[in-house]
Amino acid sequence: MTLPYFRATPAQLAINVGDVIELTGDEGRHAVTVKRLRVDEQLVVGDGQGTIATCTVTETSGKDTLRAVVNKVKKKSAPKIPITIVQAIPKGERAELSVDLNTQAGVDVIIPWRSERTIPRWNDAKAKKSREKWQKTAVEASKQSRRAWDPVVEPVAKLKDIVKLVKKTRENNGVTAILHESARISFSRLPFSRAHSIVLVIGPEGGLTPEEIEALEEAGGQAVVMGDTVLRTASAGVVALGALGVLTDRW
Repeated sequence: MTLPYFRATPAQLAINVGDVIELTGDEGRHAVTVKRLRVDEQLVVGDGQGTIATCTVTETSGKDTLRAVVNKVKKKSAPKIPITIVQAIPKGERAELSVDLNTQAGVDVIIPWRSERTIPRWNDAKAKKSREKWQKTAVEASKQSRRAWDPVVEPVAKLKDIVKLVKKTRENNGVTAILHESARISFSRLPFSRAHSIVLVIGPEGGLTPEEIEALEEAGGQAVVMGDTVLRTASAGVVALGALGVLTDRW
């Protein structure tokens, strides 16, 4: 049986075997009231920054406090080939769905992109609030999928920002794949296994404009196609990440 998983801060997990960790607040409530963990039961606690601790419950109190002794601490390295998804902002609930799916599939960085045909036109206040919502969604999905490292959601970007990222990726021996249904080169033909980093550019439901594709390719990206079907913007990332699990050593 898989042990229940909870989240602590990096400071809380700066610990050694034999130390006692305390869960309070939402995590403590989930452990005590929802999961109903009792003395001598085991759990896993992670900080989203690479540290995972296996613990045994020693005490619970009230509805939201649990203490546990640390049995084992493991430090996991971040992926050798980090993957960034540049996600044209989907509309409605598909935005959080894309973050959730991409997190489960292993993305390391998510950049919301205000592309030319993006329907949601976030102002500064909306962009800040939505970024926070995306990050919260990423953390929850990371917990659910038991990731050692949480993905990072960057600020909303414009085309010039993405062009700069693609140029930097090329200069650092990385690969940028521009997912586009009209491309002639197959996704699998790019040298992902030799890349130092990978960027996936995903357009909106209305597609990328010719000008956007041209700018991104001039910066060093490559337009590629994944199969015969046209994927929705919210699901394209998770499909590409699954393929990368096989095409690189991530799996």
